[in-house]
Amino acid sequence: MTQNGALSNNMRLLGHNDLGGFGNCGEGMAIQMARDGRRVIWLGHESAPKNFTAVDVTDPRKPSVIVQTDLPHGDMRSNNLDLVGDLLVVPYQTSRVGMQPAGVEFFDVADPGKPRNPKDDQFYRIVDVRQPTRPVEVGRWWLPGTRDGDPEPPLARHPKFDAGFRAHNTNVYPRRPDRAWIGYIDGGAIVLDISDMAHPRMLSRWDYHPPYPGFTHTLLPLFDPQLVIVSDEATAEAGKDWPKLVWVVDIRDETNPVPISTFPIPAVADFGGRGGRYGAHNLHENRPVASNLVSEKLIFGTYFNGGVRVHDVSNPFQPEEVAYYVPEAPRGSRAGAVQINDVLVDERRVVYAVDRLIGGLYTLELQV
Repeated sequence: MTQNGALSNNMRLLGHNDLGGFGNCGEGMAIQMARDGRRVIWLGHESAPKNFTAVDVTDPRKPSVIVQTDLPHGDMRSNNLDLVGDLLVVPYQTSRVGMQPAGVEFFDVADPGKPRNPKDDQFYRIVDVRQPTRPVEVGRWWLPGTRDGDPEPPLARHPKFDAGFRAHNTNVYPRRPDRAWIGYIDGGAIVLDISDMAHPRMLSRWDYHPPYPGFTHTLLPLFDPQLVIVSDEATAEAGKDWPKLVWVVDIRDETNPVPISTFPIPAVADFGGRGGRYGAHNLHENRPVASNLVSEKLIFGTYFNGGVRVHDVSNPFQPEEVAYYVPEAPRGSRAGAVQINDVLVDERRVVYAVDRLIGGLYTLELQV
């Protein structure tokens, strides 16, 4: 069906905010239950000039910007962020080696309107932030063979799609605090034993690149069914790097992950020509906090111009698409189509989705 020019099934638009024309949202989304009773969603930006934006979504029909911050210069970005209580964590990436500022910054956001700073290779790093003003590295891990001086031979590279071997999305959950689940781009899906945080150890690596085009993005463990959902990231326009999929992987033996199915989504012929990217990207990651939905049945994912899509994995051998919402093309978007980049779902089953280029924040109601 259509709603205001959009495509939808079992999901409808509640509200929208273009973030003052700076709707180029990245992959950082976190909900804060503020001390004054407001529900605030924090959003990272894909690129300069903005750093992060806070939006009041207490009423999801009327999302309103509380604060929006700027980066020091245009050769850096803060594509991601995370939130623990009233502590906002923002990583900075520069366009060239040696540029400043790079690293991680911590903000006290007890008052969301006044965030306060209390003072090519991407690897996995464990940092002790019990004293946020004095973060201390505990341990680090990289894929053997990727660091200068490593004795292992170079890893196999795809002859056409070579995006490198580096940690991208990392997840650790209270149910298994001794495990880290890492999307390692062309390095595949990696599970680390971090019981000794000073010496992380690889338990398994599921590497399907080549022959697939790589860019493993997110690992979402489902603990009770002993599965992990693995998403790729589409990085080329018009489906040129197809297929970029979401995989269901059996991890009953976590040293031997076995893929058993992929999520059904429309063919690349149906969406590849709509503008911009088409294919898998981010997942709602089931962070076990009071403001989030945690579901081992419904999986929420983003597919760029394919919008937000929801799949039921009750039968992991045959996942079923049960809902989707594809907004109409944002006004002024250079892609000519929406580019839904990230998704988060709260405990009220309100779905928050953001556009990568200009469209801003969409609030959606799930109807299943």
